[in-house]
Amino acid sequence: MSSRQRNRSRKKPLPETSVRVTIESLAHDGRGVAHVDGKVIFIDEALPGEEVEFIYTDSRKDYAEGKVSTLINRAPERVDPECVHYGVCGGCSFQHVASTQQIEIKQGLLVEQFKRIGKLAIPELWEPLIGPHWGYRRKARMGVKYVAKKGRVLVGFRERRQPFLAEIESCKVMHPMVGERLMALSEMIGQLTIREKIPQIEVAIGDDACVLAFRVLEPPTLEDKAVMRAFGQAHGLSICLQSKGPDTIEPLPGEPVVTPTYALPEQGLVMHFKPAMFTQVNYAINQQMISRVLATFCLTKEDTVLDLFCGLGNFTLPLATQAGFVVGIEGDQPLVNHAKENARLNNIQNVEFHVADLSRDIAELPWANRHYSKILLDPSRAGAAEVLQHFKKWQPQQVIYVSCNPSTLARDAGILVNELGYRLIKAGVMDMFPQTGHVESIALFER
Repeated sequence: MSSRQRNRSRKKPLPETSVRVTIESLAHDGRGVAHVDGKVIFIDEALPGEEVEFIYTDSRKDYAEGKVSTLINRAPERVDPECVHYGVCGGCSFQHVASTQQIEIKQGLLVEQFKRIGKLAIPELWEPLIGPHWGYRRKARMGVKYVAKKGRVLVGFRERRQPFLAEIESCKVMHPMVGERLMALSEMIGQLTIREKIPQIEVAIGDDACVLAFRVLEPPTLEDKAVMRAFGQAHGLSICLQSKGPDTIEPLPGEPVVTPTYALPEQGLVMHFKPAMFTQVNYAINQQMISRVLATFCLTKEDTVLDLFCGLGNFTLPLATQAGFVVGIEGDQPLVNHAKENARLNNIQNVEFHVADLSRDIAELPWANRHYSKILLDPSRAGAAEVLQHFKKWQPQQVIYVSCNPSTLARDAGILVNELGYRLIKAGVMDMFPQTGHVESIALFER
C-alpha cells in the first residue's frame, strides 16, 4: 500500500447525520457560507438568510463542504431550476437563483472582494451588462464516455464536484445547435468502432458555423468517418478530428475547412478563430463589453494603447478603430498569428502584435520601452500582478482591467491603488456566464 493510500485510509469519515445551520453569506463561487463549531462550511445551492439542513461532502483542516439535504426556509430570490439535470451536472451552479437576481448577487460579491482583498471601496458601480440567460454559450469542451452498464455514450459535463460525466440529455445554457443535440451526438458516437476512444469534443459555434472537433485516441475507420460525415451533413455541423494537440484539428477527409467567425457590428469588424482558440463564450455580452471599453477610453488619434493578454485581438482591433496605434501582447504564438490575420482580414493597419510571457521579466523587450497613454488588461484567472510593476515606467493615464476572477482583480486593484498611485474610478459586473457562479467584471483606474 502506498503512503497516499495509507493517508486516505486514515482519513476521518464524514459525519452521516445532517446538520442544521443558517447561511450567513456567499463565497466568491456562489456557495453558501455557514459555520459549525467555528469551522467554515461551503454549501452548494444555499443562499444567505436561509435555514438549511446539510450533509457533509468533504472535510479539510481549515474548511468543509456540504450540500443541502433539507431546505427549511426559502430566500426571496430562490426559484426552481429550469433544467432537470441541475444539481447533478456540474456545468451550472446558480439556477436556483432568479436570473435577474444572479447578477445583483455577483455585484455584491465584487464589492465584498474589493473590500476584503484589495482594501478598497468601489466609488461608483457600473450598471451591470446583461444579455441572454439561456442558450448563450458558444464555446465549450464537452466530455465523452462510453458506459457499458448504461448501454450508451455520455456527452456533456462532469457531475458537480465529481470526476464522472453526468448523464444528461440536453444543456439549456449551450447554444441550441449543440445543447439540444446531446442525445443525437450520443447515439451517433455509439455507432462508431472507436466509441471508447473519444474522450472529448471541442465545441466552437460562430455566427454562421458550428465546428465539433472530436479528440480521437485511435484513427476512425472509413465506416466511422462515413457515419460522422452523415451526422454533420444532417445537422449542419462541421465535424473535425483531433489526433493530438489543438494544432492537429482538421476536417474529415474531403470536407472543407470551416473557420468560425463572430461579428462586432458596432465596430464593423469580423473576428475569425479556430475551434480550440479562446474566445468569449457569450457574444452579446462581449459586444457590450467592448463598447463599454471604447466609450470609457474616449480614444483619439493621439492615443497609443497597450492591450495586454490580447488573445486573437478581441479588444485590440476595436481599439484600433479609434486610437492612433495599438500594441497587443499575448503569450501564445498561435493566438498572436491569428490576431495578425484578423487585423489583415479587417484591413486594420495601425496595430502590431508580440508574443511575451507577461508573468516574466519583460523590461528589455522593445515594445515594453515605449510610452502608452492607455492600457487594457484582460488576463486569465491568475490575474496580472507581475506585469503591473511595469506601470511605474509606462504611467498610462487610464487603465481598464477586465477580469474573469474577482479575487485576483481585487488583489491587483489593491496594487494599482495602494502601491502604484492610481485611483479606482468605478467597477462593475457583466453577465457573461448566467446560471453559473463565474463572475466577469471590469474596473477603471486613472493616474
